[in-house]
Amino acid sequence: MRLWYQSLTRPDAWPAYSAALRRLIDAAADPGTTVEIHGIGGRGGVGDQYRSLEFIETIEVLENVAAADAAGFDAVLLGNIADPGLRQARELAGIPVFGLCETALLTACQMGTSIGLVIANDKHHARIMDNVALYGLAGRIAHVERMTVDRLVDLDAAFREGPERAKILEEFRRAAAACATRGAEVVIPAAGVAMVLVADAGIHEAGRGTPVLNAATALLKNAEAMVKLNRLMGGRFISRRAAYAQPPADQIAELRRYYGPIFPHIQAP
Repeated sequence: MRLWYQSLTRPDAWPAYSAALRRLIDAAADPGTTVEIHGIGGRGGVGDQYRSLEFIETIEVLENVAAADAAGFDAVLLGNIADPGLRQARELAGIPVFGLCETALLTACQMGTSIGLVIANDKHHARIMDNVALYGLAGRIAHVERMTVDRLVDLDAAFREGPERAKILEEFRRAAAACATRGAEVVIPAAGVAMVLVADAGIHEAGRGTPVLNAATALLKNAEAMVKLNRLMGGRFISRRAAYAQPPADQIAELRRYYGPIFPHIQAP
């Protein structure tokens, strides 16, 4: 099984995080699963908490989804809590595409009846709650607690031993405990970098028997399971009715003239 893990981080700006993510994925992948991790190589890769910058980066994400599809990957994993371009990617690709936020929320619903979110900063709050509403799960959120990480790239330093790591992890523990106190039965570190950091530090509980979900691992394991399900369904895992419908074959040549190598699996007549 070949999986494409798409981050919204620029690898040279997040070297410690990139290394930790690689370790995490390698430790969790099933035998026979190969995971290629890709970041942002064009514009951006350091400020996706801003909607305008996320929008710019999403163009590269969609191009990479098409490239993964054309190259024979079995699925694409969007490893960013905003799920950038998730619906567009599902329409575009002939292979399954999974989002970090959607997967985290749906997995948490199987773990407990109420969810706590630990967000990095106020800017992240609205973006994540938009996704929660989009997925119809607002009623499952018990509490949202804020950390103080206004410059997300500062999280990279927390992957190395020192005062910054101790400070960030203590902030997370405080925020996660607050979620548990306010009724959350499961806590999600609601930032891709933060959840890898928390897992790297071995933090799996917020107190009161409340698990902390490592959603990056959940994203990988969900993708592995759904690829297998897709095979059992004869490649019919993705609905092509309405939301994820693709252009008819007799239009694809015209569309490719204007948009480039889109919808790789559609064969022109």
